[in-house]
Amino acid sequence: MSADFIARLVGMVVFAGLGIYWGIYVGNLSGENQALFAVIFALVGALVGLVITPYISTRPVRALRGILGRVSSQTLVAGFIGLLAGLIIAALLAIPLSALPTPFGDVLPVVGVILFGYLGIAVFIMRQDDIFSVFRMTLPSRAGDAAGEMVDNGRTILLDTSVIIDGRIADISRTGFLYGTFLIPRFVLNELQYIADSADSMRRQRGRRGMEVLSELQKDATVPVRISDIDVEGVREVDDKLVVLARQMNSPIMTNDYNLNRVAELQGVPVLNVNELANAVKSVLLPGEPLLVDIIQEGKESGQGVGYLEDGTMVVVEDGRGRINEQVTVTVTKVLQTAAGRMIFAQLGE
Repeated sequence: MSADFIARLVGMVVFAGLGIYWGIYVGNLSGENQALFAVIFALVGALVGLVITPYISTRPVRALRGILGRVSSQTLVAGFIGLLAGLIIAALLAIPLSALPTPFGDVLPVVGVILFGYLGIAVFIMRQDDIFSVFRMTLPSRAGDAAGEMVDNGRTILLDTSVIIDGRIADISRTGFLYGTFLIPRFVLNELQYIADSADSMRRQRGRRGMEVLSELQKDATVPVRISDIDVEGVREVDDKLVVLARQMNSPIMTNDYNLNRVAELQGVPVLNVNELANAVKSVLLPGEPLLVDIIQEGKESGQGVGYLEDGTMVVVEDGRGRINEQVTVTVTKVLQTAAGRMIFAQLGE
């Protein structure tokens, strides 16, 4: 039974009761049959209550929940503090304002409450980062809180399903290079659960791996993880919801999905791409440097052999086809950066 249905029933009863009251009142004024007016007004009131009750009860509450769900906790705290500051100022000014002659003494205190309450909320929300940074600097430092200061910092990072399944996010978070809070919306968790329950064995394994990675992230205290029921109305695709949510919260998205990366960048949303990070931290090799590599397969061109470094970088060795399944020393001749990653060309050493 939905909340709207219950609200309609309650509204129908309440408005029917009000209709009976007004029917009796109108019947007394007109001198006609009170029972007839009471029945007519009760039926009209019940119909009105059945129609309009959700629009004045459950739907405004649902809309308010949606708005508050999209606002970060830091913004809510800043707005609440700003409201208190504005009301305090309005209360102090209400004493001299109430001494003014009528009607100013009656109207201006109320206007002051509304005006200063709004200004307090607006100013504190606009300067929330500066205000919270001052609070962090004034708090006494404690042992073990150095990492906590980096972690908190009011930053929220939205996690995509692909980056959770990938698994490298758990290792990256332990390094301490990331700070803030990992936020996983409920619709991302639902998609992960859907993949884990898939009939395809490969997808099921990937989904279950994502669940295990998520459990590791929650146990690791380096970067806090928060699962939220926050949602985006009117949008069905998970990627589209993430982009809209990131724009509303002014938060980056962490992903390794190429399409999501491009869509987010086109809409001005910052993206933390795990693949780009992996390419950035790969070892830098210059032409002429020696390199030890295991040749494991043939290359595309005649005589080539292919091996891989520990970080997954492909090494193409000229004339290496005859040394397959051997560990050889090669000399780097060229380093090529492609969209798929870094590729090294080398030749057999002397």
